[in-house]
Amino acid sequence: MPTEAAPSSPADEPANLAADQAADDPEHPRHPAAAAARAAGLAALDRVVTGCRACPRLVAWREETARTKRRAYQDQDYWARPIPGFGPPDAPLVLVGLAPAAHGANRTGRIFTGDPSGDLLYAALYELGLANRPESVRYGDGLELSGVRITDPVRCAPPDNKPSTAERDTCRPWITRELELMRPTVRTVVALGGFAWQAMLPVIADAGWRVPRPRPAFGHAAVAAFPARDGGPDLRMYGCYHVSPRNTNTGRLTTAMLRDLLREAARSAGLDPR
Repeated sequence: MPTEAAPSSPADEPANLAADQAADDPEHPRHPAAAAARAAGLAALDRVVTGCRACPRLVAWREETARTKRRAYQDQDYWARPIPGFGPPDAPLVLVGLAPAAHGANRTGRIFTGDPSGDLLYAALYELGLANRPESVRYGDGLELSGVRITDPVRCAPPDNKPSTAERDTCRPWITRELELMRPTVRTVVALGGFAWQAMLPVIADAGWRVPRPRPAFGHAAVAAFPARDGGPDLRMYGCYHVSPRNTNTGRLTTAMLRDLLREAARSAGLDPR
């Protein structure tokens, strides 16, 4: 049976007030931690994350990109906000990758959408029967995922695709809360790229699983298991080279490699891919 929270004492009031102020102020450096803790479900989390302005450099970059635009998109209104996760809240499989590209998700409003990375990823999911269409155009285009949720460790497009360590850590509470809310169903994570793999290790620990020592190293098709601290189901994480053109154009990651790894990860999560 759940236990009732102990009533707050007068000594707690300053800390509670500070948390409330941070949660209500999107520019506060602790806004992600305070606002994420308030979110009672993924829908609420997805709504509040889109208003975050806690990292000034990332805010300036995403908004400047939306003002100047790329020539091919001059007639489009850019999203220019943080990117929420995408997919059903009870998905047993979660894909994580650095993905809010300046003229991709920062333009379209949906992770891995509107750029070559997303073209490859969603086509692979469609071939496996985990998406209802092979292409992803923009938020609201009718694309649906089955048993899969896609999210990112840093929600805003960074200059040169390189968020700072401080920006990564400031953003971490969003994805930590996301994983906490998915604990009843999530069984497998796929980390798209070494950045996502490293970013997920403290997230997994904070969300209730034990991370072994030494920490597991990233590699394509690497697999790590994380026992739950409460005796619940383990979590598994697969490493996959990022679906960026840099990897796909050089053959480091082929369509077959991606499809095979996603199929194995989906099966480990209890799904039945093609």
